[in-house]
Amino acid sequence: MNAIADCLKKYPLMVLDGAFGTELARRGFDTNDELWSAKALFEKPELVKAVHYDYFAAGADISISASYQATVEGFEKKGFAREEAKELIRRSVQLVKEAGEAYWQAKSPTERRPKPLAAASVGPYGAFLADGSEYRGDYGASRAELADFHAERLDILISARPDILACETLPLFAEAEAILDDLRRYPEAGAWISFSCRDEAHTCGGDEIADCARFLDKHPQVAAIGVNCTAPQHVAGLIRRIREQTEKPVVVYPNTGETYDAVTKTWHGSATPYHDFVRQWYEVGARLIGGCCRTTPEDIRGIAELRQSLM
Repeated sequence: MNAIADCLKKYPLMVLDGAFGTELARRGFDTNDELWSAKALFEKPELVKAVHYDYFAAGADISISASYQATVEGFEKKGFAREEAKELIRRSVQLVKEAGEAYWQAKSPTERRPKPLAAASVGPYGAFLADGSEYRGDYGASRAELADFHAERLDILISARPDILACETLPLFAEAEAILDDLRRYPEAGAWISFSCRDEAHTCGGDEIADCARFLDKHPQVAAIGVNCTAPQHVAGLIRRIREQTEKPVVVYPNTGETYDAVTKTWHGSATPYHDFVRQWYEVGARLIGGCCRTTPEDIRGIAELRQSLM
């Protein structure tokens, strides 16, 4: 169940991939849609696979599927039948697996690194709403309602047999609880839980990150705890607070510090130099490091170089 723990017994650091929607857009694909990067699953699946491959080639040990904003309801709105929608969600995981296997077959036999892993992205309720509320947490939905929302997609993703579930960009502790309510039906499934955070101590919805970590520490299906799509300057403080509450690995994959406009679906402001922070995150306790929105394969290559220097 815990592929992460197995890898961290052999390697000092695991490298995650970087931004997916950013990379699709950089290659000319229009992600300005309620489905965001998941639109590429039916319009350009070969491009999805190519992005995963390039992140593995840049040094990522884990690539995250393009299912962050993928739901049955979302695909049905595009005209797909229910079973077709489910198959598209399963495809997101299969494309990561295919890219990882292709890279593993092509790599140098002298390269020392973990075999590529496929993480299935479980985006928050706010991603489905497509209104930026994963950065606010103002859903107005109960824990039971959130569990109902996530249940079917978890069923579909787990049926695709990913190595790990990436339950990511959660602004609320209640949403993490809801997902774990669903996961109990699959006791062999493992997940990391990562929150979007507004400062060095709180999720975007206002929960204390220390309280979140303390609760998640007790859950056997949680393989790692951390933060993503959070400004880099907040991350070291968040890692410290998480580490005070758990011995589980800490996962971090921040954005580049710009501000997202949910109306125009654009980013504004100046990017923070990513490489300035990576070693600091490792030194304060992060053991899975990657990038979220606006990061690139070059950023991931820098993290992989740090991992190599530690071996």
